[in-house]
Amino acid sequence: MLELDKILEKCGDCHRLQAIMLLLFCIINMLSALHYYSQTIISFVPKYWCVDGFANPTDAYEVASQQVGSSCQPHRFSVADNVAMQNVSNTETCQQYDYELYMGYQSFTSELNWICDRAWQATLGQSMFFVGSVVGSLLFGFLADSLGRLPILIVANVVAMIGNTLTIFGTTLSLFSLFRFLSGMATDSNFVMMYILVMEYLRPSLRTVGLSICIGFFYCLGSMAAPWIAVLLQTWRGFLLATAIPFAVVPLFYFIVPESVQWLISKQKYDKAVKCLKRVALINRRVVEESAYTEFIDECKRSQLHTKSGPNLFGLFATPRLRRNTLILFFKSMVITLCYDAVSRNVQGLGISPFVMFTLSATAILPACILLIVLQDRIGRKAMASMSLLLSGVFISVTGAILFCTERSGAETDVILVVVLSIIGRFGVTVAYNSGAQYATELIPTCVRGQGVAVVHVMGYAFTFFSSYILYTRSFFQPMPELILGILSLLGAGLCLLLPETLNRTLPTSLEDGENFGKNDRWYSFSFSEKRTQSVDVLATNTGSQNIRNNTAGYF
Repeated sequence: MLELDKILEKCGDCHRLQAIMLLLFCIINMLSALHYYSQTIISFVPKYWCVDGFANPTDAYEVASQQVGSSCQPHRFSVADNVAMQNVSNTETCQQYDYELYMGYQSFTSELNWICDRAWQATLGQSMFFVGSVVGSLLFGFLADSLGRLPILIVANVVAMIGNTLTIFGTTLSLFSLFRFLSGMATDSNFVMMYILVMEYLRPSLRTVGLSICIGFFYCLGSMAAPWIAVLLQTWRGFLLATAIPFAVVPLFYFIVPESVQWLISKQKYDKAVKCLKRVALINRRVVEESAYTEFIDECKRSQLHTKSGPNLFGLFATPRLRRNTLILFFKSMVITLCYDAVSRNVQGLGISPFVMFTLSATAILPACILLIVLQDRIGRKAMASMSLLLSGVFISVTGAILFCTERSGAETDVILVVVLSIIGRFGVTVAYNSGAQYATELIPTCVRGQGVAVVHVMGYAFTFFSSYILYTRSFFQPMPELILGILSLLGAGLCLLLPETLNRTLPTSLEDGENFGKNDRWYSFSFSEKRTQSVDVLATNTGSQNIRNNTAGYF
């Protein structure tokens, strides 16, 4: 909205209020990271063994360390020689386990004994978090359009606090699933509402850099800190409580952060929009004439007068090429979101402490954001999406191949090599995840962009339901999660090659434009390989592309 950019420039679009909002956005990033990765931290499975039939648990540990039988089944115990002779029949289950806790940390899986034949309960309970995220994204998205961005920002973060707090008391499968569902409802909305507000009030030329730095540094910091908060508090309940309490500061944002002016204008709440702008000017100590506000409202009214109801989401499936591109965007979002979540949580079974592995893996977030800032507008969206997924797929697959070979040969795993490959895989999928939203925003025609981007986003979150089950396959075959994720990443990289490039091009506004957009592109065509023509044309298209990026907030 050009009118808003003009009036914000007068009220101050890079001053005191913007600094405060960026600081609050940094806090939201840390809280979001702790909330999202609580899924992983509370579900670590330490080394365990059955102690049925042993008077002394130490004897059971010695048997387990010698790999005599299964860790899930009781052993026949010989009193004469005080050793376990063999496994009992497979129909018998262990009644009591002992654990070698990682750094003394008690997870809910070890406290509730949700392992072996009860491991499915942890997987089911954890997957409900992602069911909640789909429901929450749709519900809070609808409410944000009805009630405003600011109240939903507060409500979503309060729901996250309540969900994590109640999970402490979820010691049965039904209660645990219910509370993880509630906690999951806040996922995404507790972050994206603040993202929209900050983007709207920040100077267009600073949005990409400012927001990316906040996300890259503070989301990375929150991710790296999460496992050590758990180690410090020693229990999953203490960790959830420690991550829930800080959400209490978010309702205070109501007294600082202004409501979205774009939303107020769309609802024809002109007086409240002017009130928000005056508040911005007051905090930034700018003097703006009353006539400027009146002119702004008049321009908005004239713009809305000519606005007509356009096509709906189903128009994306009406024509062949647009339908193909839309389905590829859906699949790409599913693959990227699933791989991002699963790779982020895949920190066990790699021969290193999951706390250390989680921290090392999280270090990929910041350089991924920096690389995106540097290369996104240089090599193009298509190259960025396909190459990052290719990088992720190759290194994740190689990690799986190494685990497979070492398991077959019985050789000792090269821990350092596996860790390095895993981190590189996490780096690639993080780049793909962060670049995916902008690519979808630019490819979907303007007339249905809001609906299209929302559905692409939700489809990705819906697919994360399977991440817990993919990681669960490690109990059957050690390298299976890496092989599945690697194959999905490579498939996504290949399909991205079929999408048209959007960098330095006039983006589609109508469904007809979307059908014809990039019609002459080939799968091997990339922006960085195209010859530049006249510098005036390049400047013009760059300006158009920048305008699209500046207005991305209106499409969430």
